[in-house]
Amino acid sequence: MTHLIITIFIIGYLCIALESVTKVSKAAVALFMGVACWAVYMVSHPTLTADDVFLPCVGETCETILFLMGAMTIVEVVDSNGGFGFVARYLRTTNARILLWEIVGITFVLSALLDNMTTSIVMAMVLKKLVANRKQRLLYASMIVLAANSGGAFSPIGDVTTIMLWIKGCVSTTGIISSLLFPSIVSVAVPTLITSYWLRGKIEAPCNDGSEEEDAPLVEQNPFSRGSKIAIFIIGVGGLTLVPLFRTVTGLPPFAGIMALLSILWIVTEIMIRRNQRLLALDTKVRVSGILRKIDMSTILFFLGILFAVGALGQTGTLSQLGEQLSSTFHGDIYAVNGIIGILSAVVDNVPLVASAMGMYDIAPATTTGALQNFVQDGNFWSLLAYCAGTGGSILIIGSAAGVVIMGMEHISFGWYFRHVSWLALTGYLSGMIAFALQSGL
Repeated sequence: MTHLIITIFIIGYLCIALESVTKVSKAAVALFMGVACWAVYMVSHPTLTADDVFLPCVGETCETILFLMGAMTIVEVVDSNGGFGFVARYLRTTNARILLWEIVGITFVLSALLDNMTTSIVMAMVLKKLVANRKQRLLYASMIVLAANSGGAFSPIGDVTTIMLWIKGCVSTTGIISSLLFPSIVSVAVPTLITSYWLRGKIEAPCNDGSEEEDAPLVEQNPFSRGSKIAIFIIGVGGLTLVPLFRTVTGLPPFAGIMALLSILWIVTEIMIRRNQRLLALDTKVRVSGILRKIDMSTILFFLGILFAVGALGQTGTLSQLGEQLSSTFHGDIYAVNGIIGILSAVVDNVPLVASAMGMYDIAPATTTGALQNFVQDGNFWSLLAYCAGTGGSILIIGSAAGVVIMGMEHISFGWYFRHVSWLALTGYLSGMIAFALQSGL
């Protein structure tokens, strides 16, 4: 039966990777794969009940899913109500090099507070208002991908993979920030420095023909006052940064803090809407109850299916055996193992890769000595896994959610990105690993 579960997983994984060819939603495939794997496992173990193995897996999985749903809703509320409008107003320089560093810096910081996909959408919208030249904008957009993935790697809430590691207890808030902040900065600073040498002179700004207001998204047309928009931004983004503190103080899982924050933001926006009659016409667009309909449920269901399937594989012992095989092949070299995972994340989704790696190895006790110290909470293996899985996806434009978003919004071809940007991303990726090794040695 174990072989059948592995076969289902591999076939499902291939269908997910070939979504553009099969034209079948990867969420649908992932859900079927997850349920099928568990169905086969339970049939092959008739003495077990769902309470014994399946429901505990559901509980762990739903912690991540509820966190993602809450975080995505909060960010959407902030965006829909004009919370990110300040970004476009701040970036007014016409110097090509200065603008590059400003865009990279803001993207890096925002992706640590939000998720890298949302940050990429916001920055791509801003970029269209700043740069008219097609060639210049493609280069800036590509750097947004690198900055978003690097910024999300060192934050416990910046990327789905780091969220998974954080919720599972593989890394702590202070641990992942202290160990990955410097490598993450290096991973994006190196390619940005190289790119800045290609950019000279002034940027070509778009012409404002008076239609900008008409074509602008709701984020610009929203009749909320400036003070209300700032308040929504502070509550939403500021609250996200306090979720790790909430977990530390209360001991509750992270999704509880996210739900508390969402409820506060919901109440505040309801009060604002009731006091502003002009908002009644936009009722379903600015109220949380309406914004909830805009959440990308297919992405949520994709994660649910993937985590279910990986949970079934973990029960069979396949993942732990794979971990032992990798450790044996590379003689316990965590850089080789994680380096391969990072490269693979440029080709396939990093969520199942990280989920599989978490199933391969156990978190070692804090008193562990020797090579197993790499596997204690905040050990080098877990931190490096977060870095490699987060930044390795930048090597190909299809390797991360940020890359796919930018690919669609700016119509960047796979070939163009591969020729002009992939080697930059790989250079940054390897530079960050070297920085991590040097930092760990010190």
